[in-house]
Amino acid sequence: MKRLLKGGTVVGGRESKKADILIDGETIAAVGENLVCPDAQTADVTGKLLFPGFIDAHTHFDLDVCSTTTADDFYTGSRSAIRGGTTMISGNSILFSSRNQIKGLTTSAALWTCGLIGLSAGAGLYTVTLIGFLALLSSVSLFPEIEKYLKDRSNHFEIHLELKSKGDLQDFIATVRQLGIRIDDIESNPAYLTSGLSVYTVSFTIDSRELKQYKKHSEIIEALRSLAYVSYIEEMN
Repeated sequence: MKRLLKGGTVVGGRESKKADILIDGETIAAVGENLVCPDAQTADVTGKLLFPGFIDAHTHFDLDVCSTTTADDFYTGSRSAIRGGTTMISGNSILFSSRNQIKGLTTSAALWTCGLIGLSAGAGLYTVTLIGFLALLSSVSLFPEIEKYLKDRSNHFEIHLELKSKGDLQDFIATVRQLGIRIDDIESNPAYLTSGLSVYTVSFTIDSRELKQYKKHSEIIEALRSLAYVSYIEEMN
């Protein structure tokens, strides 16, 4: 199906000008003045601005922040974005939160690299395109390990904790504070009420300078696992 938009102002990267736009399916077939296409559906857009699709490089879709989640997920957020003319989004790009300090490093790098590759190829900068493609390959192969290393060294992390009884929670809190770890949030999990265990989700911040310098999350969790009243403990992703 063809559409002809007549009389609008086309906004580009270098200039804005009055022109008609002929669209054939999902392709812009022509841009110019006084275009004619008898088999196209014509719309008068006089006084309107015609933009290419916008890029939103920083969104917070489906993002966990402390003990809540942002209202829009990727489905609802994308529907809202396209209604406003945004045709490309970057989601959760290198975010810091108490639940997971470093989130989306690999995704962010890949999205930015793909965007640069597309822009440089469209501009005819093929050397830049090649460099961008090689950078994308590097991000795919190297960034997962970098992200894993940084997350294990971050000051914030979250655990799944199972205690043998509810009364052990105060002892656990006291032990953690003695180690130099601040508790940001504790949430009880009601799904385990009939199991006999007391199950929690706990958010930590490492305050101790020594722990920050020498200890990884896995080492801290291994030390907490040795407590007699801890039935099970693991870091949450």
